[in-house]
Order: sequence, then C-alpha cells, then structure tokens
Amino acid sequence: MRKDEAVMGTTPQLMRALNQRTVYDSLQRLGSASRAELARRTGLSKPTISLAVADLERAGMVRPAGQKPPAGLGRTSLLYEPDPTAGYVLGLDIGRRWIRSAIADLSGELLGRADLPQNAESTTELVELASQASARARTSAGISAQAIAGAFVGGPGVPDRPSRRFRYAPNLPGWSEPGMLDQLAEALGCPLDSDNDVACATVAEAAHGAAIGAANFVYLWIGSGVGLGIWIDGRLYRGHGSAGEVGFMPLAATTGTDNSRLSAIERREGLVERAVGADGVLRSARALGLREVASAKDVFALARAGTQVALDVVELEGKRIAHVVAAVVAVLDPGLLVLGGAVGRNADQLTAPLSDELARLTPLRPRIVGAHLGDDAVLLGAVAAALDTARQRVFADRMGTPLL
Repeated sequence: MRKDEAVMGTTPQLMRALNQRTVYDSLQRLGSASRAELARRTGLSKPTISLAVADLERAGMVRPAGQKPPAGLGRTSLLYEPDPTAGYVLGLDIGRRWIRSAIADLSGELLGRADLPQNAESTTELVELASQASARARTSAGISAQAIAGAFVGGPGVPDRPSRRFRYAPNLPGWSEPGMLDQLAEALGCPLDSDNDVACATVAEAAHGAAIGAANFVYLWIGSGVGLGIWIDGRLYRGHGSAGEVGFMPLAATTGTDNSRLSAIERREGLVERAVGADGVLRSARALGLREVASAKDVFALARAGTQVALDVVELEGKRIAHVVAAVVAVLDPGLLVLGGAVGRNADQLTAPLSDELARLTPLRPRIVGAHLGDDAVLLGAVAAALDTARQRVFADRMGTPLL
C-alpha cells in the first residue's frame, strides 16, 4: 500500500497538502528530481506526484530545471527544483563593533550584503543602525522589504525568549532590554527569530566551514566575549538556553583569581571571559610591559613579527585557553574543537602552547583546528537559521495551508 493510500482519517484537502509538503521537502533535499524519481523516493504514486508538482509549480514553489537524458531506450524526463525566488531571508549579526546583514534567496545564495560600524549608545540607535544595514543589503540585492519572508539575528549573550531579549550582554546597548527583539522586528517589518552569536557560528562551521561532516564537535569562540557552541549527533545543543556559557566557569588556574573574592564586574562578565577574551589579552600585554598596544589584534601582530614580550603573551593566552578546553573535553569528549572569534582565529599561534599545556593537564586531547569562516560565521549561521523557518512560512502562504 502506498503512503498516499495509507493515511486514514484525513480529509482530501489535508491529504493533498501533506503530499505537496512531502514532494517539496524531497526536492529541497535532492536539489532537483524527475517525477519518477520523486515517486521512488517518497513512496507516493505517480499520479499523486504529478498532481503535487503541478500544484507547487502553479504556486511558484517549484520550477522546471531542465531535462534528464534517458537511461537506454526510455524517454527524457523533465526535472523540477525548488524555486529559490519564492521568498527571501535576512540574516543579521549584531556585535560589539559591527552590524553585518545579508539577503539570501530560499536556496541560501547570498544576493546582497551591507556592513555598518556599530557605534550605538542606546536601544533606539541600535535598532536604527540594524534597520539601515538591512535596508542597504536589500538595495544591493534589488529585493523589496515585502519580499522578505523572515529574518534571523545572532548576537552576544543568552537568549531570553519569553522576554524577547538577550541576557548577560553588557557591551551592547539596549540588548538586554525586555522587548528589544520586538522593537527590531517592527523596524525590519518581518518576522524575526534569534540566537546566540556563537550558536550561529557553530551552525555555519558545521554547514560550510571547518566541521563539515562532523557529527560531534565544539566551537570555542574567543573574541570580546568567550562562548562554546556544542554540536552533538548532528544538531546544536542549547540546554535550557545557557549551554556553552564557558566564560562563567570558575577556573582559578586559568584566571589567577581567588574565586572566593569575586568583584561584581568579575561575576557579571565571567572569570574566564576576563582572562582569555580580547580585553584579557590586552591586560596581560600591559602587565608584561607591552604598553603601546591598543588591542589584542596588535598583540598577535607583534608576536607574528617576533616581538618577544608579545610572544610571551600569546603563550600565556594559549595556556589559559587549555584550562577551558580541558574542562570541556572531560565533559563532552567532542573529538574536534574548532577555535574561532577575533582572538581564536589566531589558532596558528595559539595551538602549540595550548596543546602543550593540555598535555600537562589531561590525557583527553581533541583535534584542534582553526575556524574557516572568520568574520562571516555568525552572519552565515543567521542566514541558514532564517531559511529553516522562512521556507515553511512561504510554503504555508503560497499553498494556502497551515504550517505542517
């Protein structure tokens, strides 16, 4: 018995909608296929496939994609593919220094992009800058605001979905204000979802970067903040929302801090984040006498040039990171650790002292690689996440069905 004959207790309209969705989802996975191949893949009858394809084509959800030559003496088959122009998505990366935005079609192809310096001092200014960046990305893509089916934003902190904000993000004005994301969605004029920036980067590295094909890995992000993306059995692990907030781990060996005497700033920012984040690198450099540097980037540049004090700072940073990694691998045993973020991207300089210290701390040692996607990781992850919900929304709107 075929699948389209086996579902009992459903109305003809619901059955037709289910078949349409089955065919559309199959084409998303396959890229393109003939009606005969779709019948083999889905178990639906050829007449049911033909009806579903006709409905989808009429609604602008699929389109012809050329022809498949016959195998032997058979007939040429017409191929179909999802129509990427059925809708568009907006991805946003809102960070401490930059707001990055991109427009993609439903295939995920980037069509337009705009980056703006992030110099907001209030919630209103932050929303306005994000709206400007988005408008410029749409203009570069030639896409109207009405064509955007959904947006996704990645940003620092812990998502608080009931209150539509991010917690523990003191460096981004207004980001922790209740309803912040609703204000942003209203300014953008489209549905908006969100997640932590490290989670977005983890998704991007799994799909397009250093962790392609890895079923289990962790992404250690070290920049102005410190966070961990956890990828288990091919999926992002979020816990109750705070999974991966390793910046708050109380590691005195890593920080040189007495955990029993924490200041309010240390509790709020996190001991590990203060020690190994970009500001921690800068504090270490100045403590060792390297006072002319203005950023962690300067420290790594001097180390590359052979400046001994800078090399000492980088070695100290690698050893401190090793304490974080030792704790992570003892719990998760990921096999692969991707090192990224503005500090972590210097994996070529950090890996040796990190590995040496890790060997001293624990017999558990993952393979350590640098992230591949650099500054684009959060943005690409936001676009990928936007596609998941936008495809469902576009399908429901165009096919006149509820979200299935």
